[in-house]
Amino acid sequence: MTGHELIGTAHAPDGVEMRLMQRGDEFTIFLKHNELMSTRVSASEEALATMTCERLGKRTDPQWLVGGYGLGFTLRAALAVLGEDAGLTVAEIVPEIIAWAHGPMRHLTAGCLDDPRVVVVDEDVAMLIASAREAYDAILLDVDNGPDGLVRRANDQLYGPEGLEAAMAALRPDGILAVWSAEPSAAFLQRLRDARFDVEEVTVREGHDGEGAHHHIWFARKPGAIGTA
Repeated sequence: MTGHELIGTAHAPDGVEMRLMQRGDEFTIFLKHNELMSTRVSASEEALATMTCERLGKRTDPQWLVGGYGLGFTLRAALAVLGEDAGLTVAEIVPEIIAWAHGPMRHLTAGCLDDPRVVVVDEDVAMLIASAREAYDAILLDVDNGPDGLVRRANDQLYGPEGLEAAMAALRPDGILAVWSAEPSAAFLQRLRDARFDVEEVTVREGHDGEGAHHHIWFARKPGAIGTA
């Protein structure tokens, strides 16, 4: 991490230390010595939102649940493609993440957390999913590096059979559960199918120039029909 300046530290509940580092105009969040996310690359995080919107089509009063604010790329991309009637609930369990967004990274945040369509909840996204019934057109999960919990082992419950059953119940008919991952997972793909989702797996480069690592997004659609506007 040569050349990086430590800006702040945080801990996820039951998790290891996270560090916000800055080098020039670039911000990176590290988990121990692992790079968890960086402002250097954001194409796949933005694709999580834009490709979900493409697959949903135009809907009246769409309601989205975004699991994990991170560096805000997914939220800002969603706000750019959704209409003024949309509602987005952002579940971020690490309060320092939001504090960093309002503080040292406020120029990057660009006011997205103050958008009237956005509600930020300091709550575990798994609890919001478990308590909802046909509440969301889309549930976007980027709470870890993928279906295998890195930040919190408790994140595994989101991607297991019970978590997928809860997501199915929380989605409106024809709604989409979209999951971002740094790595492929044949086991998770099978779990989605076993949970009766219609699944599409897409590979996206991390960089806007089509370069960089391959990241993976699963778009899992709840069967059913819904009218479009």
